[in-house]
Amino acid sequence: MIINDITAKAGRFKARKRVGRGEGSGHGKQSGKGHKGASSRSGYSAKQGFEGGQMKLFRRMAKFGFTNVVFKTQFWTVNLGDIISHPNFVKGGDVNTQSLIKAGLVRDDSRDLKILGGLPKGAAGVKVKLNVTASRVSESVTKMVTDAGGSVLQTGTRRDKVRGVDPMSDDKTPKNLTKKLRRSTPAGKKLASAAPAADAPADDKKKKK
Repeated sequence: MIINDITAKAGRFKARKRVGRGEGSGHGKQSGKGHKGASSRSGYSAKQGFEGGQMKLFRRMAKFGFTNVVFKTQFWTVNLGDIISHPNFVKGGDVNTQSLIKAGLVRDDSRDLKILGGLPKGAAGVKVKLNVTASRVSESVTKMVTDAGGSVLQTGTRRDKVRGVDPMSDDKTPKNLTKKLRRSTPAGKKLASAAPAADAPADDKKKKK
C-alpha cells in the first residue's frame, strides 16, 4: 500500500484542530496552550527584547560613542535675596564671582555665575546700590537692581560668545551661524527666493545667443 491508494479515502485536507474540548479531544487539558500565563492567553504578543522582567541585554551592555553632555553649560546660581541679606553687601557694592567667593555664597570660579531673583517673604526689594557682573542675570534682578540705582552687566557664557549672542542686547539671536540655513527658516526662504533672480540674467543671455 502506498499513499496514492489511501489519499482519496483519507480526504484531501487534514481536519482542523478543535481546541478547548477537554481531555477527550486528544489535545490535553490545556488544549495545547500549556499552563497558565500570559502566553496562554489570546492576543498575547511578546515585545522584542523582553526577558521576563529582568534587565534587558541591550541595557546591560556598556554604551560607547559621542555624547554632548560634557559640553553642557554649568552655573553657580545665587538668589538676590541671599546677596542683599549677607553682611558683605548690606551697604551695596560690587557683586561678581570673586566677591561672592569671598562671601562664601559661591564655591569657586570653575562655573559661570547666574543671579536669580529669589527674595525672602516680606522683603521690600533692593534698597542699596549694587553693581552686578555675571554671565546671566534674570530680568527681575535687572529691574530691581537698576531701580535701586545700581547697574547690571551680563558677560555671557562661552557658548554665547561662540554663537555671537549679546546678552545685553534686545536681539539675542546668534550672529555667528556655523550651520547651513534650512529652507524652512525665514532666512533660508529669502536666500532661496533670491537665487532664481540672480540666475535670471544668465538665462536671458542664453536665449539671445
